[in-house]
Amino acid sequence: MPIAIKMPALSPTMEEGTLAKWLVKVGDQVSAGDIMAEIETDKATMEFEAVDEGVIAHIQVEEGTEGVVVGTVIATLAEEGEDPGDVEAISDGGAAPAAAPAPAEEEAEVAPAPTPTPAPAPAPSPAPSASGDRIIASPLAKRIAEQKGVDLSTIKGSGPNGRIVKADVEGAKPGATAPAAAPAPTPAAAPVQAQDFGIPHEVEKLSGMRKTIARRLSESKQQVPHIYLTVDIQLDKLLKLRSELNAALEPQGVKLSVNDLLIKALAKSLVAVPVCNVQFAGDELLKFSRADISVAVSIPGGLITPVVEDAGSKSISAISTEMKDLATRAREGKLSPSEYQGGTASLSNMGMFGIKQFEAIINPPQAMIMAIGAGEKRPYVVDDSLQIATVMSATGSFDHRAIDGADGAQLMKAFKELIENPLGLVA
Repeated sequence: MPIAIKMPALSPTMEEGTLAKWLVKVGDQVSAGDIMAEIETDKATMEFEAVDEGVIAHIQVEEGTEGVVVGTVIATLAEEGEDPGDVEAISDGGAAPAAAPAPAEEEAEVAPAPTPTPAPAPAPSPAPSASGDRIIASPLAKRIAEQKGVDLSTIKGSGPNGRIVKADVEGAKPGATAPAAAPAPTPAAAPVQAQDFGIPHEVEKLSGMRKTIARRLSESKQQVPHIYLTVDIQLDKLLKLRSELNAALEPQGVKLSVNDLLIKALAKSLVAVPVCNVQFAGDELLKFSRADISVAVSIPGGLITPVVEDAGSKSISAISTEMKDLATRAREGKLSPSEYQGGTASLSNMGMFGIKQFEAIINPPQAMIMAIGAGEKRPYVVDDSLQIATVMSATGSFDHRAIDGADGAQLMKAFKELIENPLGLVA
C-alpha cells in the first residue's frame, strides 16, 4: 500500500511552509532517517527526514512552492514489494487524508497561555500523537493497530513530531479506552480589512514568521493580564567589571557584552526568587528548578528568541560564547527548534537603539519578560549626594495570574542588587 508523505510541522507554531528544495527524486530508494527535503518554517530552514522505507513514486509539490499547509501530501512512497510505476499519486482527499492540524493542536505543543473559557483551562501536556480525530501514525502502524485492536489515540508516538511508528504499536495492549476529545478551538477573530484612502502605497505579503508573531503577541495581550514594574539601576560597577573581565579574557578571544551579564543576572535572580520562575497552566502552576533565558534577537523579517539553558549555573564567558553562536545561526535561519523553544523567562534589550524604557509583551507560555533600556549618564543620588552616574531603566512584565506584584517586586530588587554589586555574578 503506498504511503503519503505529508508536509510536516517542523516547529510548534508552523501552519504552513515553503518546500525549498527536494533532495530526492522519483525512483530514489529512501530509508528511515534519510534527508528528503529542505523546508522553510516560520523560524528557520530545516531538513525533513524520511520515517518510512520505500521508493519515491510521485512528487506532488514542486520545490520552491510557498504556503504549503501542514498535512498536505507532498509525495507518494511505494512500499517494499510495490512497483513504483503502478502506484498512483495519493491525493489530499484520497486514502491518506492530509487535513492540516487544528490551531489548538499546534498551540498545545508549546503550552501557550490558555484561551479564555468559563472553566479553567487544563494544564498543558507534551504534544500528543492524537488530537481530536487526527492521529499522526505511519500506515504500517495503523495496519498493525487495526489487526491488534489497539486504539491509536491512547498511544504516545516516538517518531518525529510525535508520529506513531511500528515499534509503538507492537508493544501496546489492545482494548484501551480512548481519552476524552480535546475541546474545540476558539473561533479565530475576523481578519482586519485593509483600507485604501488613496495614499500611494505597496502591498507586501506577510511572511510566515510575521503572521506567527502577530498571532502570538495578540493572544498574549488579550489573554495574559500584564503587570509592569520598573526600576532604575546604576551600571558603573558592572561596566568596570566588564572591562576588567574582557582584559583578562582577551587572550581567549572572548569579549563580553553588557547583555551577557544581564542574562546571567536575570537567571540568578529567578533562582533566588523562585516564585517568579513559574508558568501559569490553567488550574496548575509549573515551578521550574533552573532558569532558561530566552533572549530576543532581531532577524530579517521578524524576531526569534534563542534559549540559553541553565544560564544561572554557567560562567559569563560561556554565556557570551553560546549567545554569539545562537545569534549568528538565528540570523542565518539555522537554529533547530530545541534551541528556540522553551525558556522559563525572556530578556529583551533595546538599549543599543537608545530606547530609554519600554514595556515588553510576555512571550507565552512564559510568565515574565525583562525589558532593558539604554544606559545613560543621569543625575543620581550616590552615598546621599547628587552625582552623575550611568543609569538604565529595566521593566519587568509579569503574568499576574501566576506572579503577584509583591513577588515581581522582589525579583526586580534582586536583579537591581546583582547589577549594582556585580561580583555576585562571578561568585
